[in-house]
Amino acid sequence: MEQYLEYKFVFEKLEVWQLAKELAVELYGATKKFPVEERYGLVSQINRAVISVVSNIAEGASRTSKKDRAHFYQIAYSSLMEVAAQLIIAYELTFISSPENAKLREKLHEISNKLNALYKSQLNN
Repeated sequence: MEQYLEYKFVFEKLEVWQLAKELAVELYGATKKFPVEERYGLVSQINRAVISVVSNIAEGASRTSKKDRAHFYQIAYSSLMEVAAQLIIAYELTFISSPENAKLREKLHEISNKLNALYKSQLNN
């Protein structure tokens, strides 16, 4: 799929953006299995929040000042925590399985660590 890309934007080179994008694609697939009545509730919330993570990392990478970049990375982290909270609810409602929940939480943890490091790197330089 990436063969068509001759040029990569700065944000596409960030590992944390790549991981967040993969999580977004995975979550879109997972939420398709949720009950139909959740389409405009939990499904919509999860999908919007995970897209916010990806989008804010991209927007932050495009900013010229470190303070602005840090601000957008902080927003991305907050959206990631929103996804984490929503997945807890989805799991408790049995919309996702235990193995799927464990896999998703592991990815959330990895992304949160990388986002925190990216945020801190903008403040400390």
